[in-house]
Amino acid sequence: MRVYLDNAATTPIAPEVIDAMIPVLKDGFGNPSSTHFYGRQTKALIETSRRTVAKILNCQPSEIIFTSGGTEADNMALYSSVHQMGVKQIITSSIEHHAVGHTAEAIEKAGLAKVSLVKIDEKGNVDLLDLERLLQSGEKTLVSLMHANNEISTLLPLKQVSELCKRYGAYFHSDTVQTMGHYDFDLKELGIDFITCAAHKFHGPKGIGFLYINKSIKCEVLIHGGSQERGLRGGTENVHGIVGLAKAVELAYEDVKGHQEHVQSLKSYMIDELNKLFNDVYFHGETNPEKSLYTVLNVSFPRTDKSGILLFTLDLKGVAVSGGSACTSGATKGSHVLEGIKADTSRPNVRFSFSRYTTKEEIDFALTQIKSVFEI
Repeated sequence: MRVYLDNAATTPIAPEVIDAMIPVLKDGFGNPSSTHFYGRQTKALIETSRRTVAKILNCQPSEIIFTSGGTEADNMALYSSVHQMGVKQIITSSIEHHAVGHTAEAIEKAGLAKVSLVKIDEKGNVDLLDLERLLQSGEKTLVSLMHANNEISTLLPLKQVSELCKRYGAYFHSDTVQTMGHYDFDLKELGIDFITCAAHKFHGPKGIGFLYINKSIKCEVLIHGGSQERGLRGGTENVHGIVGLAKAVELAYEDVKGHQEHVQSLKSYMIDELNKLFNDVYFHGETNPEKSLYTVLNVSFPRTDKSGILLFTLDLKGVAVSGGSACTSGATKGSHVLEGIKADTSRPNVRFSFSRYTTKEEIDFALTQIKSVFEI
């Protein structure tokens, strides 16, 4: 038996998404920019998909710009804020995904804007008082803080931060890659300027996502080369990917509450069972369901002589997990998120992440393999 518990890295494509994409791959080959039948056919698929996404998120179709995924969308949000919106300060945190953190660093290195890091606590919660202090600088500011941390699961109070940004005239970008498809979003009510999405995080295809740009923001060309995506992002569109994304969004929001209850029950069960197995185990980030992303559980295990090869050993035993973000899995450096919350990185730390397809039997299998590794 093999079980997959690394859904924060990517999720398996839903069968319904594959079924939606296959006809487009077979017959929807027309270039959407062409004016003949074949072009109009694929253009219609794109715009229908855009309307589907916009309706579910309660925004206008013109506010959804399809991208190659979350990293491109994050880059677009940050670079457009400094190049086109006059932003001179980016407020972010030390535990953001590198798509934001490294981009902010590159912007500062180029002399385009300064980067200010807001304080966070040992669970990864943003210090809202410190955020307000930074917002009082008087400089035109973009706040870029992720909705849920992809390694330690701590949630950001989006509405609270959005209102704080509005009070001080700052723009607000939130990386919602880990939460899109898992939480309801009413973008008109939230009042956020930018959010991002990657379809493969909720059973859609890889290589497709979107950037939501609030209609109040007047952006110019983000990628030159053509008039696609409302003239903001040049390049022939990934039509089958866009159709797959829209189908994945539809599926995710058919029963988002049921999905949430199912996955949260698995996470809570695993926490309880691990606490029974170990006297010396703890969990990074928030575990309170009100403050924690229900799909992610980061566990700090007791030290063992197998600590250095724990992930490898679990993989050999049929359990696929990670030590942090998949985007840095090839790096020798430890997790910047765990360093950012001053966690004990000398202990073996493992991220388990679940999906709507994860079963209790799979959790039990994983627990059995963990027991065998630690010889409990």
